[in-house]
Amino acid sequence: MKTVRVGRVAIGGGAPLALIAGPCVIEDEQKTVRIARYLRDLTAELEIPLIFKASYDKANRTSVDAYRGPGLSRGLEILARIREEAGVPVLSDVHRFEEIEPSARVLDCLQVPAFLCRQTDFVTEVARRAKAVNIKKGQFLAPWDAIHIAGKVEAAGNDQLMLTERGASFGYNNLVVDFRSLPIMRETGYPVIFDATHSVQLPGGAGKASGGDRRMVPYLARAAVAAGVDGIFCEVHPDPDRALCDGPNSLALDGLRGLLLSLKRIEAAVRD
Repeated sequence: MKTVRVGRVAIGGGAPLALIAGPCVIEDEQKTVRIARYLRDLTAELEIPLIFKASYDKANRTSVDAYRGPGLSRGLEILARIREEAGVPVLSDVHRFEEIEPSARVLDCLQVPAFLCRQTDFVTEVARRAKAVNIKKGQFLAPWDAIHIAGKVEAAGNDQLMLTERGASFGYNNLVVDFRSLPIMRETGYPVIFDATHSVQLPGGAGKASGGDRRMVPYLARAAVAAGVDGIFCEVHPDPDRALCDGPNSLALDGLRGLLLSLKRIEAAVRD
């Protein structure tokens, strides 16, 4: 298993379970900075490596009226501030070729969204520019197809790759998780992250927006750690019911401590 480095955080290769967490989208600077500081302090106390995630632009929205974020320039300014002041690595997703170079100058890791994971030219350009890459396996892909994603990143000369499972389409407006996918994807030799919050999403299930069932997040996260995953991805918010994006599947910040403690206990039992 390769060890991938995102800033000062090591993932895979026997490194401790990592957490990728933050709000779905940057709503405003002060709120996003407060969330980052809270996550930094909590994970430092619990000795859990943290990568902060927030999107500057959510391009894959159900409706044209959906809130997308502050945009590339302002969003990167905010993420750069968090990287400097909170002292944690930062990650965000890129959707267009013109975003790749400026994002790579600021971010410790570029994320390829699930819907773009098969776009060869886009994936290889991200791999050429990024220090590290997180690619979400599309809801439409079998886990053994992840080897082809890895091959595209390698062909661009980059071996700092993480693969993320976020559920598979199961009929209309529904996702399910096949936990066999986690060890199968790890057979690529790269660390695998489990996206516990997007896996409970109901795409388009709320009419003009995606629904979700955040009650299921702890169950899926615990199962993923028991299966030997290298990291957990969670979107969090101080008040998920009022979040501007993905609130139904986001976790409340004040409930995160208990979940992380249980995940650490499971990790310790699995590794013994």
